[in-house]
Amino acid sequence: MPQKLLTYLFLFLGMFTYSQVVINEIDADNPGNDVYEFVELKSSTPNFPLDGYVLVFFNDSNSSSYYTFDLDGFVTDINGIIHFGNVAVTPAPVGIIPNNKIQNGPDVVALYLGNDSDFPYTTSTGTLATLTNLIDAVAYSNSNSTTPSNLMSILNLTVSTADIETTSSISKSVQRKNDGTYEVKVPTPGVNNDGTGIVLNYVSVSTSQTSYNEGNNFNVVFTTSQPVTTANLSINFTLNNGDFNNSDYSGNLFVTIPVGQSSAQTNVILTDDSVDEGDEEMLINVQPLSLGYVLNNNNITVRVYDNDFIVQSYGTPLSPTYGLVTPTIPAGYYDSLEGLSGNALKQAVQDIIANPAVVRAHNYGDIEFILKEADKNPLNSNQVWQMYVESPKPILDYQTGSSNIGVWNREHIFPQSRGGFSGGTSSTADGIGVWLPTNADDILSGHADAHHLRAEDGAENSTRSNRDYGSDYNGPIGSQGSWNGDVSRALFYMAVRYNGLNLVNGNPSDAIVGQIGDLATLLTWNTTDPRDDFEMNRNNYIYTWQMNRNPFIDYPNLADYIFGANFGQQWFSTLSTQNPIENRVAVYPNPASEYLIVSGLEGSSKVEIYTITGQLVKSQDFDNEIQINLDLHVGMYLVKVTNGSQSTTKKIIVK
Repeated sequence: MPQKLLTYLFLFLGMFTYSQVVINEIDADNPGNDVYEFVELKSSTPNFPLDGYVLVFFNDSNSSSYYTFDLDGFVTDINGIIHFGNVAVTPAPVGIIPNNKIQNGPDVVALYLGNDSDFPYTTSTGTLATLTNLIDAVAYSNSNSTTPSNLMSILNLTVSTADIETTSSISKSVQRKNDGTYEVKVPTPGVNNDGTGIVLNYVSVSTSQTSYNEGNNFNVVFTTSQPVTTANLSINFTLNNGDFNNSDYSGNLFVTIPVGQSSAQTNVILTDDSVDEGDEEMLINVQPLSLGYVLNNNNITVRVYDNDFIVQSYGTPLSPTYGLVTPTIPAGYYDSLEGLSGNALKQAVQDIIANPAVVRAHNYGDIEFILKEADKNPLNSNQVWQMYVESPKPILDYQTGSSNIGVWNREHIFPQSRGGFSGGTSSTADGIGVWLPTNADDILSGHADAHHLRAEDGAENSTRSNRDYGSDYNGPIGSQGSWNGDVSRALFYMAVRYNGLNLVNGNPSDAIVGQIGDLATLLTWNTTDPRDDFEMNRNNYIYTWQMNRNPFIDYPNLADYIFGANFGQQWFSTLSTQNPIENRVAVYPNPASEYLIVSGLEGSSKVEIYTITGQLVKSQDFDNEIQINLDLHVGMYLVKVTNGSQSTTKKIIVK
């Protein structure tokens, strides 16, 4: 985030002088992540009802509203203070504003007499700013070179105060002083900006963990900052949140802190049912407290992991299996390819996977839901498998905000900018039943083509950016290459599916739209990381949406006939299938130490052992069965076994 905050504060004096409530503080920008944003109001009298008021947030670029917060039903506290903000703000806001909602500026926050319906807005348009019924306004900027000049003109605002944030680690906020001017200093949500007023008793809510499994029980603990006086303090709370409801737990959702005491707790038991409902999140939401008590925190999210998750018969990309997932290839789907070669073969493949009479294009918004199914972790149906980092992540941790830390998102294997389809489809999910026709020239549909989109760790997705594969990008440190072949086959598909997309050797310039490399690396990866059951399962599922398959998953060797050494030779499906040898060959023990046995074949065969980066370290011909002495460093290796025209590659660990 920008760390210098030059704030321009303006007062509409004729109306503000006599107002009963004003904007007392605003924090629109935080170092790191915008999860501590808030707006605070102050009334001239305590316990002032805000019925008939509305907060309106204006964007200076179009002088229109981008967000509103209706204040009906809210009342200021005994000090005349009330604040609205993100869940993470402490003390807890009386009303919640979503994370990242308040823009950094230059913009204006205004208080009006009216309702939120008086200022309708969408993601692209809003209601123009107006002086009508305006009570108070604060204009601000996060730059010393910009001002909300458009809004200043409309609202007759003039500069009042300016200050600069001097550190990158401490958040600052715009705060109203007692003389009506403003200053910028460390935020003081929920209290008078000058530190005066009645000291309130703060109630904190806590649990011993942030996550639990079905069947666990835990205590919700309530602690006051001062012992309770005068009368017992009764606290009621709820846990329901979305699909998490009364059937998912039992226990008393209320406690009483007796006079003279400062804490109490209650036990919650999580229901252990036999149904996989998916991981869920409960929300500890404390109801309004007695006069004189203020919540220090509220709306606390606690993760509940479902222990009834489904485990598939096939393995993860790190522990792959082969031949367990049956391809759902329609009868005759690839018949037109038989005996073709060269460009005629490539064109015939495109005629199948870009057939405008059959193939369907969906929105980018749909990709979230496609990946939540297609990229499920075979060992836990409530997780997705993150491709480059080779690890699972809860489906619940899908990125919805601006921060990509600790979440997963949608990775374009053929980068959007380099493919020329950036933003080519809508971010609205329409579902499997809503689609548009497409064809080979419809490059914008590549924006949401699930065959080259994968679940990925958000931070690693940014690191990957739009780099070429191979020497330019070879995965994070420690990557075992379980994604190499997946990437190759996805790019082979894209280069045939869409006219204008090409795979080239080396690292082509980013400025050349439609090119990505390195083709030689991709052809090697296609062999060293063979298609597995995980990849076949997602190919099957994506077909149900798009009505096309990735041929290079169904027939990996097809890549050599279109992009590689077999270009110009006739292609026949009987020569390309890997299933027969995969079903017969055995490579063991795994992990191995001193030796490796390859068995299950008849006749002359060849075994080659490669490092995970593709370097050949052993090669030997044999008949029927062989025991190979190993003198290799500890690590993962690829064992390629060839028998006649068929080959298969398996991963082993040398310890």
